[in-house]
Amino acid sequence: MLTFLIWTLVGLAVGVVFASFFEWTLHRYVMHRPLGSYRYPYERHALIHHRIFRADESYHLLNEHDKATIPMAWWNGPVMIALCQLPFLSIAWVLGQWGLVAGSVTAFILYYSAYEYLHWCMHLPRKRIVERSGIFFRLNGHHLLHHRYMHKNFNVVLPLADLCLGTLIPR
Repeated sequence: MLTFLIWTLVGLAVGVVFASFFEWTLHRYVMHRPLGSYRYPYERHALIHHRIFRADESYHLLNEHDKATIPMAWWNGPVMIALCQLPFLSIAWVLGQWGLVAGSVTAFILYYSAYEYLHWCMHLPRKRIVERSGIFFRLNGHHLLHHRYMHKNFNVVLPLADLCLGTLIPR
C-alpha cells in the first residue's frame, strides 16, 4: 500500500509537469495552426476566440452570445485526459506500478479543471474569491499578454513550459 501511495504521488507530480508541456504543445501546434486537414481546434481558438477576446477592453466578455466561445467543447476534457494517460499507462504497464496512473489521471483532471475555471474567470470576471488572489492576478496578466502576442505565453495554468521553451513574456 505504501508503494502504491508513493507511485501515486510521483504520478501526481510528474503529471502536473507533463500537463504544462501538453497544454503548451496543444496550444501552440494545434490551436494556433491547422493540423493538416484537422482544423477544428485552430478555427475555434485562433480564428474565433482570439477574434472575440483581444488584448483591449474586449479581453472581458462584451456580448453575452459570445460566452460559449470561452470554454472548450464538452468532449475536449475527456479526450485530452485520455491522451495524456498514454505514456503513463505504458510506463505503469512495464513497471507494474498502477499508482502512477492513479496520480497522473488525478493531476490531469485537476489541471484541466483549473484551466477551464481560470480561463472562464479571466474572460468573465465577477470578483470571485480566486480572482482576488495574487496567483490569479499573475496568471491573468500572463494570459492577457498571450492575447496581445498570440505566439507567446501559451500556458494558462502553470507557465512552466513557457519558461522552459522560450515563449514566456513576463508582465
